[in-house]
Amino acid sequence: MRLFTTLLLLAASQLMAQDPIDAQGWLNRGVEAFKSANYPGAVAAFQKAVDADPTNATARLYLGTAWMQQYIPGADSAENRAAAAAASEEFLKVLDMDPGNRTAMSYLASLSFNQKKWDDAQAWYEKLVAADPRNEQAWYSLGVVAWSRWYPAYMEARRSLGMKPQDPGPLPAGAVKEDLKTKYAPVIESGLRALWEGLLINPKFDDVMAYMNLLIRERADLRDTILEYKTDIGVADDWVTKALETKREKGLMAGGGTGDRAAQPQRIKVGGNVEAAMSVRKVDPIYPPEAKQAGLQGTVRLAVVIGKDGSVFEAHLMNGDPVLGEAAIAAVRQWVYKPTLLNGEPVAVETTVDVNFTLN
Repeated sequence: MRLFTTLLLLAASQLMAQDPIDAQGWLNRGVEAFKSANYPGAVAAFQKAVDADPTNATARLYLGTAWMQQYIPGADSAENRAAAAAASEEFLKVLDMDPGNRTAMSYLASLSFNQKKWDDAQAWYEKLVAADPRNEQAWYSLGVVAWSRWYPAYMEARRSLGMKPQDPGPLPAGAVKEDLKTKYAPVIESGLRALWEGLLINPKFDDVMAYMNLLIRERADLRDTILEYKTDIGVADDWVTKALETKREKGLMAGGGTGDRAAQPQRIKVGGNVEAAMSVRKVDPIYPPEAKQAGLQGTVRLAVVIGKDGSVFEAHLMNGDPVLGEAAIAAVRQWVYKPTLLNGEPVAVETTVDVNFTLN
């Protein structure tokens, strides 16, 4: 009897160790490997899922994501370039099957940006905002791309004219300045328009304000008169002030007062269960269709920062499936809490939020 029981247990363990028999099984195995940060293992499993069902867009999206996790921005090696190329190939195949897939567009834009392929990055971010005009991060990224295009040429022009970085402008009249204006004035203006779109969506987007300052301050050097130059510098200074004020409002900077109030913490950490009791409004996440198709469910944990007014202004994925995480972030950013008071004064709060995704 004991021998029979042992044989049954052995057979059961061998059965459990068998490879999946279909694309869904390999997809599930890949998700588990991804959650454990075993990205090579995730790639192998997702590749098996794709081999089993080449038309499965979700499997290709996950395969591309697993490759992308292994790409290190700035590292110049054949292995790193191969990871980026493999990720891009899968995301492009996803778009062949699902031309409106925003996640694939976003990842292709991010890959291009991190590889400093500015033309490709701009093209993908433009496609992304066309598909999702309320995507503040995409508008912001378009502004950063414009600055990244312009800044090296700007600094080279100053160097060629014998100007130090701290020397006041504008640039002296001449061929160098005119060439710079012809090539880059449209780039600067397109960047400023993109940043403005980001601010219209999120008026408290302090990183956008910082790049508004940079582009306007540097644009001043292309002006023809001292008055125009000083006007731009004044506007840039205003953006610096707005960015700093916004950071203070969010509790990202200490200070801003005198005496005991100045010494008071501007941000505190609170446990997720404690902060949940302060909730005023919650918005349920939209279950991603590709996650439903893949049978994905579970809990996503986010690190969030709640502003002094009770609104969520930062949310980042800590643990969980990345596709579910994106849906969770979109929902949690709309949550509202009662303001947290410390010694009678509102403070920003760092906490965690768990969002559950359960299939019926």
